[in-house]
Amino acid sequence: MFGGLFEKKKVWLSGHTGFKGSWLATWLLQLGARVHGFSLGPPTTPSLFEQLGLASELEHETGDIRDRSTVEKSILSAAPDYVFHLAAQPLVRLSYHEPVATYETNVMGTVHVLEALRSLHRACAAVFVTTDKCYLNLGQPHAYREEDALGGHDPYSSSKAAAEIAIAAWRSSFFDPATNSPVKIASARAGNVIGGGDWASHRIVPDAIRSLGHGEPIPIRNKSATRPWQHVLEPLSGYLWLAAVLSRPSLRPQNAAAEFSGAFNFGPALESNRTVQELIEEILKHWPGSWLDRHEPGAPHEAELLNLATDKADNLLGWRSIWSFEQAVAVTMHWYRSTAASNHTAQLTRAQIGAYAEHARNLGMAWAANSG
Repeated sequence: MFGGLFEKKKVWLSGHTGFKGSWLATWLLQLGARVHGFSLGPPTTPSLFEQLGLASELEHETGDIRDRSTVEKSILSAAPDYVFHLAAQPLVRLSYHEPVATYETNVMGTVHVLEALRSLHRACAAVFVTTDKCYLNLGQPHAYREEDALGGHDPYSSSKAAAEIAIAAWRSSFFDPATNSPVKIASARAGNVIGGGDWASHRIVPDAIRSLGHGEPIPIRNKSATRPWQHVLEPLSGYLWLAAVLSRPSLRPQNAAAEFSGAFNFGPALESNRTVQELIEEILKHWPGSWLDRHEPGAPHEAELLNLATDKADNLLGWRSIWSFEQAVAVTMHWYRSTAASNHTAQLTRAQIGAYAEHARNLGMAWAANSG
């Protein structure tokens, strides 16, 4: 997979103790990469990072992305071939309570990684992960494209938009492909992800799992909010393939470095844009229970409608989402129900990665068809 480019290569991964970071670390290890993780401790209890026993599987460094000197020392010491920057304050609701910390983490943390890469005088492909919420959301049934205006109503969304602006500025100022910079950078904007091992607060799937586990109705704050739901493996395959094509021009459908060093949306097919109520009703097909409408008057603003267009990823990378909404929910619920009944979390997680990759290979996806 991925042209065999990650085997025996050094990967610096920030945010490796989080939900998405733990899945990505697991996949990279399966690909034969030597992973150096940089992050604060696991953000939840339980945590997927601890459930998978990843601390003993990779180089586990505890560090704060807000500490510029520590970030620079870590990256230069690791001398990575690839960088995946996932460390973030990822919650909209928390950003209302901790707006300054959100900006310090999401904006200055990104700048610290960019600055460290300026001192890395070796070939390296770096993917900076932001969010689909970085767009100026007008509340219209419009699928946002990479060239659309950035913005954000809340501190979280606006911090990610600011991070995207910083990435673009550093790219044009210091990592311009036209100057043959050894460091190639791109950003990735993903839709709402679901999957086993997410234990965050104020997030719909883990909130549902906690309620179902206690035999209680699932509280829903905004049942009509529509999101582009996708399994966590979908954008991760995009991040990995984007890094691969950044580092190996021969993998590119078009040999245009500038196009590949920009921003990419990674989202599901449009039919996977569903309401929160539809998501909960699909979850209840796999774990019987009930839900309650718990709309909170005066609750912090959250966007009602959000869609992503992924034409660029499809046309330039040959990437697209492969699991339907129903498949994504089924795999997610299988993970939670199976791990609740056994201690085989690592085996199940690796098996789901393998099943996803096999599905992609059968569909002829570019990243799965290429091999070393």
